[in-house]
Amino acid sequence: MEQKKIVYVDMDGVLVNFQSGIDQLDEKTRSEYKDRLDEVPGIFGLMKPMEDALESYEELCKHFDVYILSTAPWENETALPDKLKWVKKHLGKLAYKRVVFSHNKQLNRGDYLIDDRPNNGAAEFKGEHILFGKGDFLNWRSVMNYLLN
Repeated sequence: MEQKKIVYVDMDGVLVNFQSGIDQLDEKTRSEYKDRLDEVPGIFGLMKPMEDALESYEELCKHFDVYILSTAPWENETALPDKLKWVKKHLGKLAYKRVVFSHNKQLNRGDYLIDDRPNNGAAEFKGEHILFGKGDFLNWRSVMNYLLN
């Protein structure tokens, strides 16, 4: 039996619409955390899924060995538990014990990394870095078309 290829999927900007959390903040909080909105306590619990992200993740799980690979802001003490709660709420059993938090994404082994930025080791990932939201991979439909064809 052929072993499934490994796919890592980032959260912020890939599975999760970061802007949707910012949009729910009041003006006072936006001002207080200007230029560091990822440090707002609880912000990661406010975020909504990206368009087609949940359905695409579910479909990926049918064809690949899929893991979530995300970072959490060091100065936001609620980020890790909020991100884990988000995964449980939106992906449940599909992502059960398949979440990796790391600021060094290049340390993970796999065939593909779907990430919207080259930061935190994504650019040094040994497999193929699919740069979500850019070039040929503007949205989940284009990513799925590439990976499944």
